[in-house]
Amino acid sequence: MRIVVTDAATVVGGGIDLAFLREFGEVTEYDLTPPELLLERLQGAEAVLCNKTQITAQVMAACPTLKYVGLFATGYNNVDVAYAAAHGVTVCNVPGYSTEAVAQHTVSLLLAVTNRVHEYNETVAQGDWLRSSTFAYFPLPLMELNGKTIGIVGYGAIGRRVGAMARAFGMTVLVCGRRPIPDTDVQQVPFEELLSRSDVVTLHCPLNADSEGMMNAAAFAKMKPGAIFINTSRGGLVVEQALRDALDSGHLLGAGVDVLQVEPMTEDCPLYGAPRLLITPHIAWAGWETRRRLMGVVAENLRRFIAGDPINRV
Repeated sequence: MRIVVTDAATVVGGGIDLAFLREFGEVTEYDLTPPELLLERLQGAEAVLCNKTQITAQVMAACPTLKYVGLFATGYNNVDVAYAAAHGVTVCNVPGYSTEAVAQHTVSLLLAVTNRVHEYNETVAQGDWLRSSTFAYFPLPLMELNGKTIGIVGYGAIGRRVGAMARAFGMTVLVCGRRPIPDTDVQQVPFEELLSRSDVVTLHCPLNADSEGMMNAAAFAKMKPGAIFINTSRGGLVVEQALRDALDSGHLLGAGVDVLQVEPMTEDCPLYGAPRLLITPHIAWAGWETRRRLMGVVAENLRRFIAGDPINRV
């Protein structure tokens, strides 16, 4: 089998590599593949493994030998799955591998907003404690999570894990999901009610036609004054200018995001330099343990496809 990896640089490093793929056939590995070189690099390939490379209907039509698209990700909005299904191309993703890591990162962003550890560390590094006349100084407001309400939009594996962590802090958990939720420790409410009642709103839903831009100006206006917004899901769920306006106006206490509409960030991103906003570069999933788990499932997906019994097919 001829296997092409189009964007290896997005997953390898720090002790993680793709040597395991050699057991399945001839492997050609590219760090990144610009769109204008994609068709050339996929000619003759039977399998492509990718993270964010766009595998469109046009790409698959121009690569008749292609029979398998393996994703280094849970999301598959970069692949035309309808065309693939209609033309016998198997597409497999990796569900669930990053649940613990993304939930942990979500809470890390929330704690960074409420406890401001990085900001206080900077004041100490600048010598403010050396010059302090009291044993403690606290010019930057702090917040307890106990007794607060968190609203979780999307209650899959990650949303449930974030809910469990929030309850450990003593928070009330509101949930907005597509299906009835049997969990008696949370309250399922409509989206608008979740926005208006929550001290913290965090997104854990997929990006699709229904959810794209769901956090727009109207949605941010419905949030409580002084609330916190967190997004570790997909950048396309948020109208970035609307979030910037909510921060600039002081309506939101703060926000933390790990994802943007365009990645990597561009200089004209509305969120670049926004006040009281923490941005991390799409790393919630990138821990060593998490990526090692990812590679194990990628290998098993390919192994089962070759055996004629594909798993994690989307």
